[in-house]
Amino acid sequence: MATIKDIARLSGAGIATVSRVVNKKGYVSDATRERVEKAIAELGYRPNAGARTIRSGRSHLIGVLVPSIKVDFFARLAHRLEQVLFAQGYQTLICSTSEDLKHETEYINMLLAQQVDGVMVASVSGNVNVFSKLVDARIPVIAIDRKLKGIGAPLVSSDHFAGGQMAAKHLIDLGHTQVSVVGAPEQAEPVQERAAGALKAFSDAGLSPPEIVLSNDHSVKGCSELALEVLGRTPRPTAIIATSDIAAIGILHAARAKSLSVPTDLSVTGFDDTPLVAYVFPSVTTVAQPIDQIAQEAIDAMLAMINSPDSSVPADVILPVSLRLRQSTTTV
Repeated sequence: MATIKDIARLSGAGIATVSRVVNKKGYVSDATRERVEKAIAELGYRPNAGARTIRSGRSHLIGVLVPSIKVDFFARLAHRLEQVLFAQGYQTLICSTSEDLKHETEYINMLLAQQVDGVMVASVSGNVNVFSKLVDARIPVIAIDRKLKGIGAPLVSSDHFAGGQMAAKHLIDLGHTQVSVVGAPEQAEPVQERAAGALKAFSDAGLSPPEIVLSNDHSVKGCSELALEVLGRTPRPTAIIATSDIAAIGILHAARAKSLSVPTDLSVTGFDDTPLVAYVFPSVTTVAQPIDQIAQEAIDAMLAMINSPDSSVPADVILPVSLRLRQSTTTV
């Protein structure tokens, strides 16, 4: 394994100069830096992470906990966080908690052992006891998509309540009054907020509230089975607000199984604006979340907390959503 001494010998630079290049601290002329970096590349040198942590007090590791990387929204968000953090000199440990508190707890313990500089988390339950370990270790925590109450973690999220209102108002404007809200996972705060937003839109319009039908199975199959139940009722809804795009695709399958045409017999809206729903047939009207902006705001807040640990905690950031009109909704 190559050492700093090997790099110094090959590049003709002093050990102190090589150290400044490796640690990205202190002045080094462009010509010397180029020689040192060329030697590093030729020798395949990798700095000792443990030694660097001891010297600097930082690991340059960030933990990212998401409920499931099978869910396109969280997969895209985790990818964006990793890309932007990497460009800023950080490596990312991405953990998929499977909406399971035990998974979440064990991953937190692992991140503590890795001496991460910070943690970004879309929590399973918002359990304060799990995350208090990070606070006690003075590790900054950013809540993404879901609140973490009681530990002072700033939240970066889309406006889920407004998104639910937006989808419901769109259907009301099209003349739909017999509407259901279908989706999963039912314990997730964003799902509950989207349903609450839909209820508020119907209340504001002076209409009877939509039926809310949620489960824990956030899969196309699980949401399709929910929708089959809803579509088997009398009177059946003329429109369904899906709490995610995964749920919306499940509803399309249920409609086909019931020989219902979308949108002629049934209008459907989604939530997230994942790439797939623009290409299914019919393409799905959905509420779009600004994933790149969520990632950037979360990273800005995280780096502010890492670089200025004694400063005040950044304020919550709630980002606006937008409606993408496609082919799955029409007038009654």
